[in-house]
Amino acid sequence: MKNKNQVKAIKDFIITAEKSLKNAKKLLADLIKENWVDIDFNKTVDLDTSGLHSYNSEDSQIIEWVFTWEEMYGVDGDKYPIPANYASKSKMVQWDKLKLTIAPNGRMLYKQISPIERETTVWLLTEDKGKYQAVADWKTYDLLTAAVTHFGANIWDNITIIIPKWKDATFAAIDNVIAK
Repeated sequence: MKNKNQVKAIKDFIITAEKSLKNAKKLLADLIKENWVDIDFNKTVDLDTSGLHSYNSEDSQIIEWVFTWEEMYGVDGDKYPIPANYASKSKMVQWDKLKLTIAPNGRMLYKQISPIERETTVWLLTEDKGKYQAVADWKTYDLLTAAVTHFGANIWDNITIIIPKWKDATFAAIDNVIAK
């Protein structure tokens, strides 16, 4: 009987915790929509979504968004996945503004609408814990594996990377591999 009561108590705790978590997520989502801030529990990133829109055109839904590296942050406050091969081949840079068109059949079309001001510099390609990175001057930028593969780069190659000129970033786009 004692174990049965403990199981019921644990179940009640879990239900209460799930409700609290659901309410906390709702409050956080409302704050994000209201203040246009992306909350990452490791760091807070202020995303500039000014001038972006969400609307319908004919049968398609159109959402404008900011590229954050691993995903896109929509003006609607939601996060959307982005194909890594598209981001790498298009040399997408963190903070670029883009448009996603979702067709009635579910097909997704991406288009860059406002690239951030950029700079290109030479860095060294490394790998740490299965992640590709560009390293120089005691700083690192994460890189998409799809970009490393696309350019045929190898560890210790010199690469040119593209980063935002006036904003701090954690991710870089590969522009080219410098021949040895």
